[in-house]
Amino acid sequence: MKHEVIARPGVSVPSRQFFARDLTASIVVFLVAMPLCMGIAVASGVSPEKGLITGIIGGIVVGMLAGSPLQVSGPAAGLAVIVYELVRDQGLSALGPILLLAGAIQLAAGIFRLGGWFRAISPAVVHGMLAGIGVLIVAGQFHVLFDAKPLPSGLQNLSAAPARLFGLSPFDLQATEIAFGIGLATIAAMLAWEKFRPASLRLLPGALVGVLTGTLLAVVLGLDVARVQVPASITAAIAPPAAGFWSQWLDPAILTAALAIAFIASAETLLSAAAVDKMHDGVRTDYNKELRAQGVGNMLCGLAGSLPMTGVIVRSSANVQAGAATRASAILHGAWILGFVALLPWLLREIPMAALGAILVVTGFRLVSLDHARHLARDHGLLPVLIWAATLITVVTTDLLTGVLVGIALTTLELVPHLSRLRLRVVEGGDADRHAIALNGTATFLTLPKLSDTLDRAPAGTPVALDVSGLRAVDHTSAEMLRDWLQRRRQAGGSVDVTGASGRIATLTAATAH
Repeated sequence: MKHEVIARPGVSVPSRQFFARDLTASIVVFLVAMPLCMGIAVASGVSPEKGLITGIIGGIVVGMLAGSPLQVSGPAAGLAVIVYELVRDQGLSALGPILLLAGAIQLAAGIFRLGGWFRAISPAVVHGMLAGIGVLIVAGQFHVLFDAKPLPSGLQNLSAAPARLFGLSPFDLQATEIAFGIGLATIAAMLAWEKFRPASLRLLPGALVGVLTGTLLAVVLGLDVARVQVPASITAAIAPPAAGFWSQWLDPAILTAALAIAFIASAETLLSAAAVDKMHDGVRTDYNKELRAQGVGNMLCGLAGSLPMTGVIVRSSANVQAGAATRASAILHGAWILGFVALLPWLLREIPMAALGAILVVTGFRLVSLDHARHLARDHGLLPVLIWAATLITVVTTDLLTGVLVGIALTTLELVPHLSRLRLRVVEGGDADRHAIALNGTATFLTLPKLSDTLDRAPAGTPVALDVSGLRAVDHTSAEMLRDWLQRRRQAGGSVDVTGASGRIATLTAATAH
């Protein structure tokens, strides 16, 4: 359901008008964020409080600086795998220098206005990356359901899963069987709540219900299972730079990891922001400002020794659906996390690890979107599906960065038929009654920033005449962006008259007209 945000660019809106809505939304996001922050930290191979610190910084600091008013930032499942591998190979002490440098790269990218280029990454690559991450999270967190630690690689986790399951004994209930039972109860409660919850409680997140169910079972029955370990004080979880912090930048592996995190975190953030923009009709995302905010946030996470952050779609969509109107909701949700951790750390220590693992199993499973692969095949042909599948398989069998690079390399195959005519010419004109845009040439991911900026300049509320008769070819990345723009424009009540459309453009134009 689309949520209309009344705040508009250039319109002064009294903050009191939206305070009640933002306050309510912030509580909903806080309830969604708490189990996810801890669960993602566990999946990353670090202690749960590291994720909570990132959630606090992402809410309070990035919320104040954000270029996407309704996006919520915090630790993301999409980075859990790469962080796990970094901590395993480089040690926890390397995470701070890596994040500080990654944040600086993001900040510089925002200052030099490179945000539009991250949007040029193929949707097939991004969704393939997320699907691969989902497989790895499910494979790793499956072992946490048994109070066991994940194995060093995704393939090892996958191959060991059957033995873990068949090793259970229903006639000899030990800690392993009890932990697995708590995990199953958590998943069942989460899914049942999401399917059958009453309308009056629709904003109560299933993840929270699942964690509460698992925790109550463990406490009431006095079950002996592994529980979350958090320090008595949140300040004890902060790990400021120690001796040798800065010298680690001389290690090429650290520099490579920083580049990888900066690239992946930026892509995930800006794609999430684009998705959030589709959910409401208010202020659009300033991508370069959002990049700068994320850079500052990750630099602070590096100095605090916590997890990296991105803009995250699950918390952001909860924010929009709960009625948020301004960035105050994201800021307040960070304050609620801070207050909870500072005042009630003993309550967190009652949560079974198997319950957090169960939440991450469901989260990972949902990242593997076969619907997106079917959409690519239906609307864009076989090549984007192959890009999606190759990215997924490479992420699972090698590592995240290699998978993304393989996907991007395969994306360039779409350029081959058009190597002699890759230019896109854009002509703008019109008057107060109509804004005219004419496209000539070939629209590919190489020209996507130019095309996106042109379309976004069209004045709100003014009818747009889009002439695509001179558009000889369009790749699936540009076609997806154009479809999203048409859909958003028309759903906001704007008139768009497309002329000269044929082939793929005609199909997406017809699809967005309904």
